[in-house]
Amino acid sequence: MSAHHAPPGEPPRLGALEAQVMDVLWDHGPATIRDIIDRLPSNPAYTTIATVLANLDRKGLVTSCKQNHSTRYAARIVREEHVASVMNHALGTSRDRAASILHFMQSMPDSDLHLLREYLRQRDEGNRS
Repeated sequence: MSAHHAPPGEPPRLGALEAQVMDVLWDHGPATIRDIIDRLPSNPAYTTIATVLANLDRKGLVTSCKQNHSTRYAARIVREEHVASVMNHALGTSRDRAASILHFMQSMPDSDLHLLREYLRQRDEGNRS
């Protein structure tokens, strides 16, 4: 398996620079390579970011669109969808999914537990109508 392709069903893993580029696209929307470089904390070479974007495209995380004389890149999925797929995959690798979910929930702050309870309450009420 190459470093650029996740096994089927596994969400793509992001290297440090790939994660920074995705954060720029998720936080600011579609951008050119120059826009991305300008928003990164480091000052990577243009070709480095072009390569990172090609890798992210191969992983199915970005799409590109030619606009006038430049190419704009955009995230194909929202950050929350990517995080959810990583979490779901992590739970899927557990030998005891239920125990892993319960252990995770024990580590959640009360505000997250409240959010989850409220979501489940609303979902259950919606199923009754």
